[in-house]
Amino acid sequence: MITVYGRATSSNVQAVMWGIGELGLAYERLDYGLKYGGTDTPEYLAMNPHGLVPTIRDGDLVLWQSCAILRYLAAKYGDGGSFWPADPVTRARVDMWAEWGKADFSSDFTVPIFWSRVRTAAVDRDGAALTHALASFDGYLGHLEMQLGGNPYVTGADISLADIVIGHVLFRYFDIDIPRKDRPVIEAYYARLKQRPAFREHVMVSYDMLRAEGAD
Repeated sequence: MITVYGRATSSNVQAVMWGIGELGLAYERLDYGLKYGGTDTPEYLAMNPHGLVPTIRDGDLVLWQSCAILRYLAAKYGDGGSFWPADPVTRARVDMWAEWGKADFSSDFTVPIFWSRVRTAAVDRDGAALTHALASFDGYLGHLEMQLGGNPYVTGADISLADIVIGHVLFRYFDIDIPRKDRPVIEAYYARLKQRPAFREHVMVSYDMLRAEGAD
C-alpha cells in the first residue's frame, strides 16, 4: 500500500491523490503540514529534507515532488496507455503539457491569485498585483483553450497525467470570488473533470482552513 504524507488541502497533495484515484491504487494518507505539523521532525526530514508535502512511501521507496511521484506511479502501476503512454513521442507530449502545467499554469495561479485572494487579509491585499495576475493567468487559460480545441482532455480523447497537473488548479479557480472572462471551452473541460469521482473526492476539498482572518 502507498502511504501519502500530506494534508488534504495541499494542492500538490491533491494532484497526487487524484492520480492515485485515477490509477485505482490502494493508499493511506496521513495529515502532515500546517496545523498538523510533523514536517519538521527528524523522521520526516529524513524522508524529505525540504520539509514539504507531499511525500510518499511505496515499499522501500520514498519520493517527494508531486510530478515525480505521479510519473513514478504511472510508470509502475499504469498500463502504458493514455494516462502516461509507453510510446516515447506520445509520452513526451503529455510530459510537455504537464511541465507547463506545473511551471507556468499552477504557479501563476497559486501564489499571485489564490494566496492573494484567500490566504491574505483584505486590508493587506495588493489589488493592482491581483488584477495583473488575473490578466496573466487568463492568458494561460487561452493557451489551454487552444490546446483543448475539440478534445475532451489536454492531449486527446482520454485523461492523462497532464490533466492531473493542470486540471486540479481549476477547482479553486472557479470556486474563489474573482472576476473571470468567459472561457466556454475551459468551462466545459472543468465540467468534464467534475464528473470524475477521483476529482470530486480529492480535489473538490474545502480550503477554509487556509483562509486568512479578514480575507473576504
